[in-house]
Amino acid sequence: MYQPSPEITRRSFAAASGFGIGSLALRSLLAGDASTAGPGDTPLPHHPPTARSVIVLFMAGGPSQVDTFDPKPELAKLAGKDVPDSIARNVPKIKRAGLKNLLASPWKFIPRGESGIPISTLLPETARHADDLCVIRSMTHRNPVHGPGECVALTGTGAGDRPSVGAWSIYGLGSESRELPAFITMNLMTEGMQHPQAAGWGPGFLPSRYQGTVVEPVRGIDDVDMPAGVSNERRQRELEVIRQLNRRYLDSVEHHSELEARIRSYEMAFRMQTAAPELFDTGQESKQTQQLYGLDADATKTVGRACLLARRMVERGVRFIQIRVGGWDAHGNIRGNHTNMAGRTDKPIAGLIADLKRRGLLDSTLLVWGGEFGRTPTMEGRAKGRDHSPAAYAVWLAGGGVRGGQIIGETDPIGYTVTARPVKPVELHATMLHALGINSDRLVYDHHGLQETPVGVTGGRPVLEAFA
Repeated sequence: MYQPSPEITRRSFAAASGFGIGSLALRSLLAGDASTAGPGDTPLPHHPPTARSVIVLFMAGGPSQVDTFDPKPELAKLAGKDVPDSIARNVPKIKRAGLKNLLASPWKFIPRGESGIPISTLLPETARHADDLCVIRSMTHRNPVHGPGECVALTGTGAGDRPSVGAWSIYGLGSESRELPAFITMNLMTEGMQHPQAAGWGPGFLPSRYQGTVVEPVRGIDDVDMPAGVSNERRQRELEVIRQLNRRYLDSVEHHSELEARIRSYEMAFRMQTAAPELFDTGQESKQTQQLYGLDADATKTVGRACLLARRMVERGVRFIQIRVGGWDAHGNIRGNHTNMAGRTDKPIAGLIADLKRRGLLDSTLLVWGGEFGRTPTMEGRAKGRDHSPAAYAVWLAGGGVRGGQIIGETDPIGYTVTARPVKPVELHATMLHALGINSDRLVYDHHGLQETPVGVTGGRPVLEAFA
């Protein structure tokens, strides 16, 4: 029988048992493990996928659609006036839907690329990739509050009690990577903002192993480093002791699925301990690549590092990546707020598009940019800011089989309401899953006798016209 090395102490034995590993990351790794397989674990897509991975660039706080991707010349003509009655009668009766004092955009819109998509001068770097973008101008829901709105945007319900779209993706397809979690989220710039909604990377009623793993772009995955003085060889010996003990008990009970899963989890934890440090070592990247993402400037380095890590995660088989950038809540001085936020995000996001493209990864990676809602075309108070407006807002998609250089949906002349091709958040989720090869109507989880799907009881279809 195997004899443990004298150097293996009780303390190191306990650490090797998985208690030092980030538990969320371990559960995410187990999502694709055969020994824990459930109805949604078999990695068989319903149809040929157009993407292997999804990166959600979530601009928390609510970027203004009429200052970014939905130009409204009428706002300049009507500045200072009230919303015309012909439009006001269609504006949802929600508390924040002000109808007085229209505010013109501080930025110009210029047709960009061969497609001529008009994009605000606020985002000059993203505008260089206009022909890669599919802009959906007709996103809509009815929740004007940040927390519930974020839950709607990422789970489909304001209560946040349903699985996030990332959780659905790994429930449907499992994990492609054997060393890293299948679903990773990074939360950036939350100072002064409402705390990120955990439902946005949560599993809802799905088993907990489908929740996302939160990482900090500089620090990485919590509790994943080897303890001081523990080498890879020593950790392997410790794991062998545990494996022998578990195997002996398993032989006595013949079949025990939870114990079999636990045995595999230790092996996965070890692989993660060796793979994670390499993932976060962006110093391996060339100076040119680091500059492409803005790592050489204070304003852009935080988002730039997250975007660069997202590309590295895609290369290593991470299926779903979410980058949340807080700070877009412009109740006052929208010019100052959005200029600041664009200065932090525009170059890194454009760098991500360019880097994926030059490495041949954009075709297999779906990018999704947008927030929990948009902003009113009216001024809030007298501070030249805009209030929350979920009735109509814009997002864009790129890569992953999407046909770029097109606009889907329309809004009224001032950008307050959707007038053509409304798209609900759950329909955007269905679109992401469609790119991964998942039919939302066929991805089913039995929850207390109810056959749940990603689109819930309200239903919804993917935006198929977005794809080539």
